[in-house]
Amino acid sequence: MPAIVGSISINSIGNSSVMNIGDVQSINPISYAKTYAGAGSFNTGEAVHVQNGYSMTYTYDGDNNDQNIVANN
Repeated sequence: MPAIVGSISINSIGNSSVMNIGDVQSINPISYAKTYAGAGSFNTGEAVHVQNGYSMTYTYDGDNNDQNIVANN
């Protein structure tokens, strides 16, 4: 069923964003990221008490490819 779209104003679109005007069946944004963090980095809450001893975060990645995104265009 066709969509009737009035005037639009687009200020900016980010790198991993999806913009759609009109009808669409499915939208599949493609994005990937790799995050390194040490012990206790992503704790959330009001009363978090973390006791970490000696902690190291290894950032070496010998295989270069972790999650290949192909054939999704």
